[in-house]
This record gives sequence, structure tokens and C-alpha cells, in this order.
Amino acid sequence: MKQNKVTKINQLKETQYLSLYEAEYENKVGNIKTWTIASRKNNETLQKQFFENKEDTNDGVIIAAYHKEKNKLVIIRQFRIPLNNYVYELPAGLIDSGENEKSTIGRELMEETGLEIVDIIENRCADKVYISAGMTDEALALVFCTCTGEISDENLEEDECIEPLLISQEEAIELIQKREKFDIKCFLVLQSFSLLGEKLFIE
Repeated sequence: MKQNKVTKINQLKETQYLSLYEAEYENKVGNIKTWTIASRKNNETLQKQFFENKEDTNDGVIIAAYHKEKNKLVIIRQFRIPLNNYVYELPAGLIDSGENEKSTIGRELMEETGLEIVDIIENRCADKVYISAGMTDEALALVFCTCTGEISDENLEEDECIEPLLISQEEAIELIQKREKFDIKCFLVLQSFSLLGEKLFIE
């Protein structure tokens, strides 16, 4: 079966956290087309992934955390510039240079919610997921875990406007029925939690 084949990657714009690339490709009927890609990766890394079979690596983490003592799911409500509004999300963040995924999970959960990880639920985790593959190659580790502590917004960075929330199974049912703005990852985990409750976090 014939398929599209990328033949060239040109960098259009580079910023601190995101770059734009133009991919030239030959489609399955032989026509040459272009596609714009937003990526967290630098030009050298992207070239190696496309043309030297270098393995894709995770850019960040998504954290589905359950507070066992309070029997509640951890979510956040965050102001996002592209939406010019608040949106319900899961705690998440980029993997900093020199970090591994586990240290990023602990740091981001503490920064965004004030909570500490207790256990990672390995059989619920996904090593690599893609959120909007038609626009970006951003790869994220989806991690299910348990946590402890009291929620706090005292560790936020100066540009972060985040309200951390603990949501019961009943509150999850009510929230997904409202006409609110949801990140898709948060919405799907909320749906699962509304149906399964604590069972979602049992190995």
C-alpha cells in the first residue's frame, strides 16, 4: 500500500519552548505537498527522527493523580493564553534538561497543586501519547499515581494562573455535564473517574 513520504524538513521559526517547521512530502499519488508542524524539538533532533530513525522521546508528562485519603481526583483550572480563558486540565509539564519523567512528575505536581506523589500505578500509565497529531509531534507520558498533602497554589511560577482542585466521583459527574472548557485529556479522565471512581487507580 502506498503512503505519504516526508522528503524534507525546513525550520520556519524557533522560540524558547516551541518551533515551527515546514515538512515537504510526496503524497500517495505522487504529488509534492507541504505541512506545517509545531514541535518542542530542535531542528537537529527532528532531522534525526525523520531521516535517521532516531526514536521519538517524551517532551512532557500528564499527571492523573488520586488523593487516596480524601478519595478525590486532582485536576486544575488554568488560564491559557491561546484561549484567553480558563480551562479544566490535568496537572502537566515539560521535562526540563537533565530531568527524567519521574522527577518531572513530582516537580510539576508540587508546583501546580502543592501535593506529593505516593505511588505511580504502572499498569495504568502510557509511555507515550500524542494529543493533536495533525498539528504537533508533542509526545507526553501519561502517568496515573496516588498523592498526599493539602492543595496549594504557593509554588506557582509567575506566569501560571492555576486553581488546584480535588474532585469527588459525584462532583466529576456534575462537572462533565456542564458547558465548561475542558482539555481533552482531563475530560476523558474525568469521564473514566465518574464511572469507576477509586477503581481507576487500583493496579
